[in-house]
Amino acid sequence: MKLLILGGTEFVGRAVAEDAIGRGWDVTVLHRGTNPAPPGATALHGDRTTPDGLAALGDGSWDLVVDTWSAAPAVVRESARLLAARAGHYTYVSSRSVYAYPTPAGADETAPVVESDPGLTGEIPYAEGKAGGELAAVESFGDRALLARAGLIIGPYENIGRLPWWLNRIARGGPVLAPGPRDLPLQYIDARDLAAWVLDAAQAGLSGAYDTVSAPGHTTMGELLDACVAATGSATAELRWTDPEPIAAAGIEPWMQLPIWIPPGELHDSVHQGDVSKALAAGLSCRPIGETVTDTWTWLRSLGGTAPQRKDRPVVGLDPRLEEKVLRG
Repeated sequence: MKLLILGGTEFVGRAVAEDAIGRGWDVTVLHRGTNPAPPGATALHGDRTTPDGLAALGDGSWDLVVDTWSAAPAVVRESARLLAARAGHYTYVSSRSVYAYPTPAGADETAPVVESDPGLTGEIPYAEGKAGGELAAVESFGDRALLARAGLIIGPYENIGRLPWWLNRIARGGPVLAPGPRDLPLQYIDARDLAAWVLDAAQAGLSGAYDTVSAPGHTTMGELLDACVAATGSATAELRWTDPEPIAAAGIEPWMQLPIWIPPGELHDSVHQGDVSKALAAGLSCRPIGETVTDTWTWLRSLGGTAPQRKDRPVVGLDPRLEEKVLRG
């Protein structure tokens, strides 16, 4: 198979590239050149936000295209239009954030989506950007377009900082503010599992929207943090399980200051309680949380403990002074 990845050098795109190269596919990545391309891939350079950003794709044809763009949808539109006659299939890695909030527990791909437009440019809210990117892909590729609506994505190469923050915090040891309840169900996807499913689904010619994330409760907050303790081997880390109420009273922001965690309620239902039976029936398989955590810690240590950080995303994590204040009660 000949695969073109628009991006392909950081997190999800890199996982897709490495999986495809492992299959013996012919892989080309178009990227800005700020990060090295995965070994074995043909690298083309171009910044898709500039007028000549697609010049490197002036010729050539591909069986499959994977696009992970997450900003102004006009960028996806230009790429899809250029490739419509020269590529067999287009996968757009989207997000469950496209659903109109609040998304009730048990919602699936039929839930209402936010309004957007494939021609939007400039600074666009994340949800509208992804929704517009979906429209752009379908506009040019029709039933040759696959929309992979991922949820929380973690694993090696993560450049958002959520799981790396927890690993570094627990490795530091001492009393750790562990946000409860301990059995709070989580829904996520390892980037490598997302990559494997995307390639299988694209090769099979699947089209339309699929919520590509684990089943609700695939793991819990307790299992996640226990896995972090085990992976880091921290001898002094002590998980202090704390109810949501004192955390809220301290002004601590879920998801951002305590990454991954969202207390029970409307937002948790939207993020961690989606119905993903369609993707599971189409072959999506999710590895155990312990494997994801251990592999991420191994990768993080290879970088000296400092994970890459996307410039367009805020830094996550809790100030140690605030954590200590809450733990003191």
